[in-house]
Amino acid sequence: MKKKILTLCMMLILAIVLAACGSNSTTSSTSGNGSSSYPERNITIVAPSGAGGGWDLTARSIAKIMSETKLVEKSITVENRAGGGGAVFMAEYATKEAANDYMLMTKSPPIIINNLKAEGNSPYGYKDTTPLAQLTKDYGAIVVKADSPFNSLTELLDAIKADPTSITLAGGSAPGSMDHLVGVLPAYAYGIDPKQVKYVSYDGGGEAIAALLGSNADVIATDASSIGEYVKSGDVKVLAVSSTERLTGDLKDVPTFKELGLDAEFTIWRGLFGPKEMSEEAFNYWTSKLNELVETDEWKSELERSGWQYEYRNAEEFTAFLQEQEAVIGDLLKALDMHK
Repeated sequence: MKKKILTLCMMLILAIVLAACGSNSTTSSTSGNGSSSYPERNITIVAPSGAGGGWDLTARSIAKIMSETKLVEKSITVENRAGGGGAVFMAEYATKEAANDYMLMTKSPPIIINNLKAEGNSPYGYKDTTPLAQLTKDYGAIVVKADSPFNSLTELLDAIKADPTSITLAGGSAPGSMDHLVGVLPAYAYGIDPKQVKYVSYDGGGEAIAALLGSNADVIATDASSIGEYVKSGDVKVLAVSSTERLTGDLKDVPTFKELGLDAEFTIWRGLFGPKEMSEEAFNYWTSKLNELVETDEWKSELERSGWQYEYRNAEEFTAFLQEQEAVIGDLLKALDMHK
């Protein structure tokens, strides 16, 4: 009898221990309703540039629509961290913030370019992050002030060819980075040594536009989507865009590089990245939310309002695309003698 009682007691104790272990396991990864406990606090999306550029506008659009549609209940703030065309914050993100599930980052081709180029090379690239999704695509634009003596890209290129030091090209990214490449591509295709083009970098497209309007630059290379309001106000002229076909809206009358006989094009994709050591819980949360975001009417309206084109790739597709882009951009930098 005593043996049976002892056996029953042992079984009861074992059942209690197993139940406790199961309870602790569930509590560590889920909330009381059985769903993921992430996020437990507010989230920051970093635009590694000044205000007004493509990264900044993309980050603010994501935060705005996520909040408006209640896809994310926690507050999302946007933080500008300018420096080195995105390279300064990239170093911090890849090291100090490598496990911070509550800090995301908007980025575009410079995450690859800065890692591959020789001058001002960054040791960190997209492989030091967790790609979450590509959300949009855009194109480059060659822009001058409304009262500029240049009325066509060919006139501008002829002036650069005659005296490269007489024309200042500005952009919102570091030398050898995206705006610089967009700006020198037509020159390179026109037979001009791209190393002779005088380029001045600013931290973000907003600062580059301010430099142009303040007559501190003769021409800027920038995102086509960010220049529409200045076209409407009559402050600038867009001489050409880097798209394969003519754009719509405010830039519908602007020729492409190829229309002008220049064998050059450049697509500016933009996406959202998480930290390199992002938890599986946070990764699953954001990939799901971004998949929902791009299907909302609010997001589609935001794309139209901002002049962006829809181009969504999920995390797996985006990572594969980045590998392809790394090869393409590497070849381009080698052609320009800018590869590390």
